[in-house]
Amino acid sequence: MLRGLLLDFYGTVVEDDDAVMAEIAEQVAARASVPVSGHYVAAAWGREFEAVASGPRFRTLRDSAMSSLASVMADVGCAGDAAPLCAAQFRYWRSPPLRPGTRDFLSRVTVPICLVSDVDTADLEAAMAHHGLAFTAVVSSEAVGAYKPDRAMFTRALAALGLGAHEVLHVGDSLTTDVAGAHAAGIRAVWVNRRGQLAPHDAPIAYEIADLSGLAGIDR
Repeated sequence: MLRGLLLDFYGTVVEDDDAVMAEIAEQVAARASVPVSGHYVAAAWGREFEAVASGPRFRTLRDSAMSSLASVMADVGCAGDAAPLCAAQFRYWRSPPLRPGTRDFLSRVTVPICLVSDVDTADLEAAMAHHGLAFTAVVSSEAVGAYKPDRAMFTRALAALGLGAHEVLHVGDSLTTDVAGAHAAGIRAVWVNRRGQLAPHDAPIAYEIADLSGLAGIDR
């Protein structure tokens, strides 16, 4: 019997910042001294961010975003400070739109929910307040000192609900950080396939949904 849920936030409960990041990447590409596309900048930013976030010293998401963008800007010859560019992303984190199905799902769910998010605590709390959302518990990477798929994130969430791994589902949109991370922690994973992608055949997905309304009836 399902006794609780772990929920990713951005890309699952609210819309992710894909469009904002793409716009920032286009601005960097337009100011670069070498011919690059916004797509190239966005991909490079993503790779550099992963390198920063997985480094030996924990850095907040804001710090990781700015430092990784600054590194890419230097590589492509884009003069200026990364902070003003990232400001739009940070504003978005604090007031993202809800994803389809979220309100209906939250009005019907009867089990306790713990948010498990990589976004910094203050930004996560601001986004929740923006929509008047409340959950049984909230676990942020800033509080834990680690990012998903680190097992510590899922262990902290289970402890916050007082439940075992076999009693919950983790719901998220990332095959790497959410699905694989939860599976490694012994938790069944629900993949929010918001882009209609094909998952690798060996991805450890217990259920696949397009948005949170798809959780209706999943109670096993």
